[in-house]
Amino acid sequence: MLAGSACLAFGPFLVRLADVAPLASAFWRQALAVPFLLVLALRAPAGRGLGAAGGAGLALAALAGAGFAGDLAVWHLGIVRTTLGNASLLANAATFLLPLYALVVLGQRPTRPQWLALAVAAAGVALLLGRSAELSATHLAGDLLCLAAAVFYTLYLVVIEKLRARLDALPALALATLASALVLAPLAAGGRFWPQDWGPVLALAIGSQVIGQGLIVYAVRHLPPLVVGLSFLVQPAIGAAVGAWRFGEMPGPPELAGAALVVAALVIARLPARRA
Repeated sequence: MLAGSACLAFGPFLVRLADVAPLASAFWRQALAVPFLLVLALRAPAGRGLGAAGGAGLALAALAGAGFAGDLAVWHLGIVRTTLGNASLLANAATFLLPLYALVVLGQRPTRPQWLALAVAAAGVALLLGRSAELSATHLAGDLLCLAAAVFYTLYLVVIEKLRARLDALPALALATLASALVLAPLAAGGRFWPQDWGPVLALAIGSQVIGQGLIVYAVRHLPPLVVGLSFLVQPAIGAAVGAWRFGEMPGPPELAGAALVVAALVIARLPARRA
């Protein structure tokens, strides 16, 4: 989960580098990843591969793909309308939506250490965000789009976990990615569609979708929702490092303290599961 989140952390940076429209970069991320994922999916064990999906599995894949297409569409639009810090943080509000889903739908009440982990994570996020995360009229539209992306992504994670009960990780991801590419295709038709530089969109497809999402889809079936959500918080930490490397945005003591709090929250959230 941590390795997959680390791969996804470079997504906003690559979207900015791409020489196509935001919706087109979302489409290429999915479409270019489909052949790789289908080849990898063929290595799944018998009874857990593509052929085991059935009608119900295909329906779940279509729903997961629609959720992920919605996530990418509004997130990519938001990335170019707000700061990279806001885009990374607000799109990962699934950190708090997943435990809410677990509480309301699954009836899983967080333990006292888990409540503490959420509080520590919230403090860490506040420090990590720093000045660039302050909501403003200029970035309000982008911020709202990134928040909407978090809702779509939560839907995707919930449905893909149900699909994982039928299929191995890579077949599930391959079908959901194909479905999302089909949903995004008509949305991406307008504007700058064909890249002149294929590097950024290929990096999005391989790094974010094949490797990043592949690791996350594998891990989500083995971890409780709270730990899954908290794991996404490594992305703002990595985003700060990318900003320092690419744009000279050196993190100060508050940002470094925030990163430490995020790590502490992940440890606190994981301890009860280890004891059990």
